[in-house]
Amino acid sequence: MIRLTREQMAARVARDIPEGAYVNLGIGLPTRVANHLAADREIFLHSENGLLGMGPAPAPGEEDPELINAGKEPVTLLTGGCFFHHGDSFAMMRGGHLDICVLGAFQVSEHGDLANWHTGAPDAIPAVGGAMDLAIGAKQVFVMMEHLTKAGECKFVAHCSYPLTGVRCVNRVYTDLAVIDITAQGLLVRECVDGLSFDELQRLTTVPLVWAPDGH
Repeated sequence: MIRLTREQMAARVARDIPEGAYVNLGIGLPTRVANHLAADREIFLHSENGLLGMGPAPAPGEEDPELINAGKEPVTLLTGGCFFHHGDSFAMMRGGHLDICVLGAFQVSEHGDLANWHTGAPDAIPAVGGAMDLAIGAKQVFVMMEHLTKAGECKFVAHCSYPLTGVRCVNRVYTDLAVIDITAQGLLVRECVDGLSFDELQRLTTVPLVWAPDGH
């Protein structure tokens, strides 16, 4: 089965971010989206440690150790970008000033509940960061995740078994197999990767899906 690479997933998310949007890219996989945003589109990237106007990752050797995102990764700052106290940054998040946040996930329920900060394992290090604030504060929540765990279990579930980040907050999920909207009508599959049938996707997914490609 052909799966999207992580860079291909990031490029697919970048296609759906509209001109003029204020966007937070969560720690981990979502940060890759910044490298796939077209330079001729004006999109304002926000980081909860107090940055607005981030650009793509710097070229090797050009990193500034004092210019990092919330995941401590080096970033660039576009012309007009700025930095500020993280208290102001969280006020932006909680005040509904972000159009989109892109987050990773351990589980997403069929109702749009999100679990992305702790697996509950005794040796796991909890790392909620700003995820809870983003999940309830952003106007839209996009999730990027592999469709299956390394053990082959589906990350879409009827009810999350891990501690919740937010309730009924996820709007769209991008996996290495499909793009799926979470709606009042159920989980609507907008796209499958080339060569993957809807029936096979449903076989791999533990909750009911509805085939509803974009434009239908």
